[in-house]
Amino acid sequence: MERFAQPMARLIEELRRLPGIGAKSAQRLAFHILRAPGEEASALAQAIQELRAKLRLCSVCNNVTDVDPCVYCSSPTRTHATVCVIEEPTNIAAIEKTRSYNGVYHVLHGTLSPLNGIGPAQLRTANLFSRLGGIEEIILALSPTVEGEATSHWLAGELHRAAADHPLRITRIATGIPAGSDIEYADEVTMSRALEGRREL
Repeated sequence: MERFAQPMARLIEELRRLPGIGAKSAQRLAFHILRAPGEEASALAQAIQELRAKLRLCSVCNNVTDVDPCVYCSSPTRTHATVCVIEEPTNIAAIEKTRSYNGVYHVLHGTLSPLNGIGPAQLRTANLFSRLGGIEEIILALSPTVEGEATSHWLAGELHRAAADHPLRITRIATGIPAGSDIEYADEVTMSRALEGRREL
């Protein structure tokens, strides 16, 4: 005998598929939806359907968008000669929050991970290479993980080869000791990156 009625059990199971949602959280969400007014539940269902129907990837940078090209690629006020390469569309929010970057983006949708079957062919790089002619600087803003480092090194090599006939500056974001943390607890990779990214005062 099922613990919950079949429609409830199905909703809980579907909610459990979401990242960061365990069994208890899925149950709480499912019962919240059940208790919510009918129009709220309908609005949620409609929002999910519209998300799938109306969103797509920008043909220029691979950002998730409802217009093509996306708002960043089509903006006349942004510097299109500078491209920040990131792993996922969610990384854009972190960079935009700083209000110190006015270039455009390129989203790879992952990093190299041979153990998970992700090689160069699985990364979305074709449209980056096709627009190299108008780019002066590419900033590699990938996570300082083993996969992120491997992807940065591979991509930098490929970009240098592809742009051999025109000057292209390839940089990477500095990584190191986070503000407010203690140097005593920094691992060797973090400390090494902090020393590499030092600047004059």
